[in-house]
Amino acid sequence: MKKSGVLSILFVVVLLAVAVIGEAQQPKKVPRIGLLVPGSQSAFSVRIDAFRQGLSELGYVEGRNIVIEYRYAEGKTERFPDLAAELVRLKVDIIVTASTPSVQAAKKVSGTIPIVFTAINDPIGTGLVASFARPGGNVTGTTNLSQELDGKRLELLKETFTKVVRVAYLCNPNSPISEMQAAAQALGVQLQTLEVRSANDFDPAFEAALKAHAQALIISPSPLFITYQKQIVEFAAKNRLPAVYTTGDYVIGGGLMSYAHNNLENWRRAAMFVDKILKGAKPADLPVEQPSKFELVINLKAAKQIGVTIPPNVLVRADKVIK
Repeated sequence: MKKSGVLSILFVVVLLAVAVIGEAQQPKKVPRIGLLVPGSQSAFSVRIDAFRQGLSELGYVEGRNIVIEYRYAEGKTERFPDLAAELVRLKVDIIVTASTPSVQAAKKVSGTIPIVFTAINDPIGTGLVASFARPGGNVTGTTNLSQELDGKRLELLKETFTKVVRVAYLCNPNSPISEMQAAAQALGVQLQTLEVRSANDFDPAFEAALKAHAQALIISPSPLFITYQKQIVEFAAKNRLPAVYTTGDYVIGGGLMSYAHNNLENWRRAAMFVDKILKGAKPADLPVEQPSKFELVINLKAAKQIGVTIPPNVLVRADKVIK
């Protein structure tokens, strides 16, 4: 082989080697996750920690091989469109959020960025997904079935406090209440529906409950209520109202009872959806997950504070008791 040919081959080999080394040295793109939180940072801190834990279990370390952009709506649904648009401008790879309005806002500003919801109530009825098995589009996640449990919560309240006949029901105006109304009629309970659209509606709702001589309180699932759970729990305690809540967070925070799925597990599961999507899966092909386990949590300290006794037949069924 001629000397010029040998040199040409060596030159090509060197170029290929340089290209391979250069490619190996190219920094990998760090995934960017947009976390659109319906409430405040403090109210959702436990849920966010569960999400981070789920990511950690899958090998993701925030600030090293994954970046999370946090946006908090502070219970103000009107902020969702702007916050979602901010995340889109940041070119996040996935948006994770936890309420129907926030998913709708994110979906409106982007039909391509994958959206993972955690613990929302009716994704099919609200048009977010086509079905649980085949969501379609760019949205998937986990449901909470909390609205369907409202009737069960009322049954639990009536079983625990048999003399209660007037129950205040704190709810979002968009929440379906037919199941709760049917349960109230079957149990012989007078249901007082108190609609709360914003933070300004809490005090009038509380006043209305007291004016109607409510004997107990039940709340519907709502990110707004989670943000203001301290005020709700304090109202119930101050007025010695037995209350049944939609997540165990309320009970840990001083509330009396809750019957719900494990909300934190849903947030951990959201990390699994993120991992699958980052590895190439499409939201349209990832089935929506539904909770299969529900927990009864009872706070005996709260019971003592408002002067009530939890019957043994109810207490024995509790998954967690706070003493």
